[in-house]
Amino acid sequence: MKKFEVYKNIRKRAMIFGLPISLFALMMIAVIASLLIIIFSFGLGIIICVILFNAMLYIGLTKFSQNPQWLHIAKVFPKSISNKKTSALYYE
Repeated sequence: MKKFEVYKNIRKRAMIFGLPISLFALMMIAVIASLLIIIFSFGLGIIICVILFNAMLYIGLTKFSQNPQWLHIAKVFPKSISNKKTSALYYE
């Protein structure tokens, strides 16, 4: 008999198809846009390109959700905090 674990960390990070909610919403917008493209410009080449685009987008978003530090570019806090005036003008 199979045993299923209870997923208790739903508040920590909710996942749909291996993607967080925000990235899943982005994926669904891309799918809806691709369906509109297929409907209004029907052709075999367009259908293949849209399917490949959606597959690559899904793979890219799953890789990004596993390593979110790829987007982290700059440090948030400075190295030191000082009360020294930052202006080069001398007022006294």
